[in-house]
Amino acid sequence: MLNRLTRWLQAPPEAKASRVQSAVAFYVAGRAVWTPRDYAALSREGFQKNAVVHRAVRLVSEAAASLPLVLKSDARDLSAHPLLALLSRPNARETGQRFLESLYGHLMVSGNAYVEAVSLDGAPHELYALRPDRMRVVPDADGWPGAYEYAVGAQTVRFAIRDDETLPPILHLTLFHPADDHYGLSPMEAAATALDIHNAAGAWNKALLDNAARPSGALVVGGATLTDAQFDRLKGELEANYQGAGNAGRPLLLEGGLDWRPLSLSPKDMDFVEAKAAAAREIALAFGVPPLLLGLPGDSTHANYAEANRAFYRQTVIPLVKRTAESLSHWLAPAFGERLLLEPDLDAIEALADERESLWRRVSAATFLSDDEKREAVGYGRAAVRKGRAR
Repeated sequence: MLNRLTRWLQAPPEAKASRVQSAVAFYVAGRAVWTPRDYAALSREGFQKNAVVHRAVRLVSEAAASLPLVLKSDARDLSAHPLLALLSRPNARETGQRFLESLYGHLMVSGNAYVEAVSLDGAPHELYALRPDRMRVVPDADGWPGAYEYAVGAQTVRFAIRDDETLPPILHLTLFHPADDHYGLSPMEAAATALDIHNAAGAWNKALLDNAARPSGALVVGGATLTDAQFDRLKGELEANYQGAGNAGRPLLLEGGLDWRPLSLSPKDMDFVEAKAAAAREIALAFGVPPLLLGLPGDSTHANYAEANRAFYRQTVIPLVKRTAESLSHWLAPAFGERLLLEPDLDAIEALADERESLWRRVSAATFLSDDEKREAVGYGRAAVRKGRAR
């Protein structure tokens, strides 16, 4: 019994750690985990070539970046702080809003966003948004990110993650991915099928315009067979003189017993128009943007637009900004030696002005609440107590 007690006292203290993380470490075996999607293809086929995706990404990123952030310390709002100054001018090339637009844009296109912190004397001096397609996560022996590698051409920069660091050099933001331990899921990847349908429908329309903006027809030769030379000559004349939008409506001159029989599209063949509209709505659904805000067909009354705008902020923009602001403050606050929290200023959202006004009216009418309780009910802290004699 005494020997067992001695061995127990001499044993090192048990470190707290996730019990399942060892299985993740065995699965990745300390190897680099590359992003499982083609970021270049998603950005090219989606953001660069599809108007619905382009507008959805711009709408979310610009709305989220324009929402002001409030810095709090022990439930007190701070109007001036080095962290606020850093976010308002993160580096010499970008303003705060441009920096946040890049951050939210990367999240929408890739599902991942990376921020590099450049420290000076232990304090963050500059912030940079890094391209997700150039970054990879290198897990450590426990399966947690042990380093990040940023590759540009033949050069690779490695950012090691150490437990004793006050400020890790890289902040990795992700959207939820149910089947990946390290990377987030892009809304564009969830809408990839709808994106392909929408692009294919656009290509169909473009081809229809290139072919005189009308259904094709058939040239019928009565009682004769064309030679190869006659066939090539006829085909060349049709392509040169009758195809394309510039030749739309031009009369067709026929000779030698040729007869033109136009072919019309059946209602079934015209379903691609409805398929394109449905695909556009699916893309908007994946990004959390009401179709009405993207100019898609539907009820476009003022009341519906106001409701769609309100739902867009409540369901998409505010949750995204809250998660991002929480991650930024959790990452940067230890470098300043304070307990800091970044939150979006909901009073600055014009789309929610009616809701705020209704809340203030109800709270003001509640005579059973004190002034401090009313302030807390509408999202403000208690009034500061003034020292000294009241005037």
